[in-house]
Amino acid sequence: MSAEFWKSLHVVLGWALVISNGVAGLWSLAAVRWHHMRHSSLWWLLGAAWVLVFVQLTVGVVVIGVAEVEAPAFHVFYGVCCAVAVAFVYAYRQQLSHRRYELFGFGALFIMGLAIRAMFLGS
Repeated sequence: MSAEFWKSLHVVLGWALVISNGVAGLWSLAAVRWHHMRHSSLWWLLGAAWVLVFVQLTVGVVVIGVAEVEAPAFHVFYGVCCAVAVAFVYAYRQQLSHRRYELFGFGALFIMGLAIRAMFLGS
């Protein structure tokens, strides 16, 4: 596959990451107030959004390796911070089980913000 394919895929996945984490974060925070929004679909969306973080990170590594793109240092930093944030939020799920919706909601929005910051540094 060509270098342009990998670069385009990285951009598309970046937007998917931002949108999916934003929707999951807002949905999770809405579920704090409105209990009828506490549905198993939320967990599937959140899981998919967070798996997408690691897929995006992998594609970014491929873009740097295959397309030989010189990525800004802070673009890479914020990309790795997204993955670390997923790990931290997931690690605290048991300790904060009484505030799970808030933890996952604010965590997903934080990851969305990191991804947006990485996108602006990458352009």
